[in-house]
Amino acid sequence: MGRRRGDDRIVVDVATGRAELVPDPDRPRSWTLLLDDAPQSHVDLADPTHLEFEYVRRLGAALDLIAAPGAPLRVLHLGGGALTLPRYVQATRPGSTQRVAEVDGALVELVRRELPWPADPRLKVRVADARATLESSRDASYDVVVADVFAGARTPAHLTSAEYAAQVARVLAPAGWYLANLADGPPLRHTRAQVATVRQVLPRAALVGDAAVLRGRRHGNLVLVAGRVEPPVPELTRRAAGDWFPGRVLAGAELDRFVAGAAVVTDADATDSLPPPPGIFSVRR
Repeated sequence: MGRRRGDDRIVVDVATGRAELVPDPDRPRSWTLLLDDAPQSHVDLADPTHLEFEYVRRLGAALDLIAAPGAPLRVLHLGGGALTLPRYVQATRPGSTQRVAEVDGALVELVRRELPWPADPRLKVRVADARATLESSRDASYDVVVADVFAGARTPAHLTSAEYAAQVARVLAPAGWYLANLADGPPLRHTRAQVATVRQVLPRAALVGDAAVLRGRRHGNLVLVAGRVEPPVPELTRRAAGDWFPGRVLAGAELDRFVAGAAVVTDADATDSLPPPPGIFSVRR
């Protein structure tokens, strides 16, 4: 069982570290999930369409734009956290079929107990490894695969390779989309390699992020949108530019230049993504 501190935060040891649920002082019934002090999720139980974190807002924008508004989708979420995006899809695309693969069973139980999601037989949360879930899924069984998997603040190596990307492409419908949260910092070697690797099998792509992160000036999160058809770049660009956290979109020739010279990652040489700089999470929101 966890322990509550004087400020009502909930602290529990889970399989992947120390989980904390911290109440948001500015939004009633809203909580931030941290794992080993790294922010993982923000959830507003009263309004699941509220997306607080910068990169989650960009993932949400992509989910809004890749299909007609309100149309249900078949979505596989690799990494669960506090289920921010599954709740968002429930609210914005009723009738969607969703599967969530989260490797940490104790974390799932914590979220289920403290931040319960609306009961929905079309939303299934399973304790499972992300890649194993992909490999056991049927061909063309999903419209969207969302990857937001971190061990601490690093993406595990087995979710960065060409073999992994091939599994993502296999389970996607022909017009399906891969959305990935990439955390990286100067000189963005991890991100360049990931874009090069994914584009081997899903060649039409866009990269969304803060301009300073894209220029390699600081550590941050970038969102990769990749598929077999052209992504909605003009709409993504407008959403990114007009967001609370203004961002840029790289696509076409700009993305080609960004990726130029990056090597494709394979299982044989894959490594975890680089850790963030010390102290980056020292100020909590």
